Amino acid sequence: MSAHTTIQRTTIPQIKAMKGQQKIVCLTAYTAPFARMMDEFVDLILVGDSTAMVGYNMENTLAITVEQMTAHALAVTRSSEKACVIVDMPFGSYQESKEQAFRNAAYILKHSNAQGVKMEGGEFLAETVQFLTERGIPVMAHIGLMPQYFNTMGGFKAQGLSPEMADRIYHDAMVHTQAGAFGLLIEGSAEPLARRITENVPIPTIGIGASPDCDGQILVTEDILNLSGPRIPKFAKQFADAQASIRAGFKQYAEEVRAGTFPTLAHCFGVKKDD
Repeated sequence: MSAHTTIQRTTIPQIKAMKGQQKIVCLTAYTAPFARMMDEFVDLILVGDSTAMVGYNMENTLAITVEQMTAHALAVTRSSEKACVIVDMPFGSYQESKEQAFRNAAYILKHSNAQGVKMEGGEFLAETVQFLTERGIPVMAHIGLMPQYFNTMGGFKAQGLSPEMADRIYHDAMVHTQAGAFGLLIEGSAEPLARRITENVPIPTIGIGASPDCDGQILVTEDILNLSGPRIPKFAKQFADAQASIRAGFKQYAEEVRAGTFPTLAHCFGVKKDD
């Protein structure tokens, strides 16, 4: 009989159980160094398709592939031990059919060791959410402002500001909950709407530009560290200026190389102490 190992990583059921008990702390990560550094402090790491813009300087998130997302997710799971890891399904990998979504989600989870996926979409996606969850793939539904749909939304615009739009997004939240989503990510939506959803669903809501009353919060890590460039979303807060520190290190390195003060013999091999 095989021995059972202790599971240390936060599980999907544990994330669900946090609703109403404690705020859920989430951040994005795409690389080993960031995953390693944040693992101690967060409950959930999202390997977001925002890496297309943050990591590859693409204009939007549409061009990143399943293979790229899987590689980034594997780097994150290899470099973290505590946080639950969820991966964004990239554009075009799940909208065609529920069968397409299952194949790609299964590929991502099998090759990255992540614990679940996130998909953007309204009511039309509920059947897919149910199809995946019934087959062992945990799904976080993403509603409100959906970056993969910026072409049809007319850009990155706040959602749920009119009663009609708010009712539609609220309905999306209800159908995804009924379909078996383990959580809802609410992005760029009117605060009263996000609060209303949070109060009326039994699963955790994770806000980004939504409401302080959401069960948890997520931001793009590069936004909070001043590593995203000059355009920072309204809903993001800069918690540290990593850019200034990194640039100072680059500057000092360049100065020492040009001055011939680095490297010294202490940084070389085959050199005796007397030398």
